[in-house]
Amino acid sequence: MRSGEYTYIWQRDDWPTWRYDQARLAGPLAEVSLAQGRLLGRLADVGMALRSEASLAALTDDVVKSSAIEGEHLDVASVRSSIARHLGVEIGALAPVDRHVEGVVDMILDATLHSDETLTTARLHAWHTALFPTGYSHLTRVRVGAWRDDAKGPMQVVSGPMHRHTVHFEAPPADSLEQEMQRFLAWANARTSEPPVIKAALAHLWFVTLHPFDDGNGRMTRAVGDLFLARADGSPQRFYSLSAEIQRHRSAYYDVLERTQKGSLEVDEWLAWFLMTLHGALAAAQATLDRVLYKARFWRHWGSFPMNARQTKLVNRLLNGFEGKLTSGKWATIAKSSTDTALRDITELVTLGMLRRTEGGGRSTGYELAPIDQDGG
Repeated sequence: MRSGEYTYIWQRDDWPTWRYDQARLAGPLAEVSLAQGRLLGRLADVGMALRSEASLAALTDDVVKSSAIEGEHLDVASVRSSIARHLGVEIGALAPVDRHVEGVVDMILDATLHSDETLTTARLHAWHTALFPTGYSHLTRVRVGAWRDDAKGPMQVVSGPMHRHTVHFEAPPADSLEQEMQRFLAWANARTSEPPVIKAALAHLWFVTLHPFDDGNGRMTRAVGDLFLARADGSPQRFYSLSAEIQRHRSAYYDVLERTQKGSLEVDEWLAWFLMTLHGALAAAQATLDRVLYKARFWRHWGSFPMNARQTKLVNRLLNGFEGKLTSGKWATIAKSSTDTALRDITELVTLGMLRRTEGGGRSTGYELAPIDQDGG
């Protein structure tokens, strides 16, 4: 340490010599491994089309929720269409191309589909450029595709009003970044002794601690983590989303990062939290697979019944996980139709038995998919 005292882990004399008690983590590691095996076992019993659908759902969740962690809300339909277009998955009508969405999708797919390729400075800079296609983050000019230069002061993570904000973390100075990143990349690409899932957790922590870019460090960090998880899985096809699980526990995520970055190089708490969150992501993937299988059974049951394009679009939105209550007004907005047309569409499907009314009446009446008889599909 330069001054005999330290505030952050990167200022310690032993940085970045990570230490952890592998025996203490053996139980959580075994639980993660068992959950991975159960998920992959179920996926092995379904066809290629359903595996592709499950992967599409997981990747869509990953892209949307990684951005949501940073307070940026992407259009789910645009993200799903972009991923489907890249993967060649047939989902019917595609949403218009959004170049910002395309950039985020490009980054995640490069990280996961090509996880076995070397992680380099040029590759990270390309991801960052894809994140900011206009060179701006909202109205702020971003130093794109290059390490930050700290021209506006140290890189800090802060909260609260400007006149009395709280500094949660300060990253290493920009003039050390080239050396720091080369050390990280050498470790990232080397065969090291850590179990692959532990290496994914350490890569996540190490990269976010360096905070090497002007903006987008959170999304970049999670893309790096996805790359290492794909390596750990030994498969480029993704069936779970760690970002979605982090988003569900966003406050705890930031809390454990802050404690870890202000602590020592003994990072058991971070690794235990990462493994617990990964286990949650794998459990959520089981629920996603349930929805994919239900969707297939639904269309086997109802596929022979004629529906117009509006009805097909809205039913698929329900099958893909519609957030909130579907009303005739929302139907009209999504289908770009009049409310009268929406009501006719809905009434036909209610009469058929495909939809049913939820609680509430009048203008607040909502609709959901009716259950399918177990012996009917």
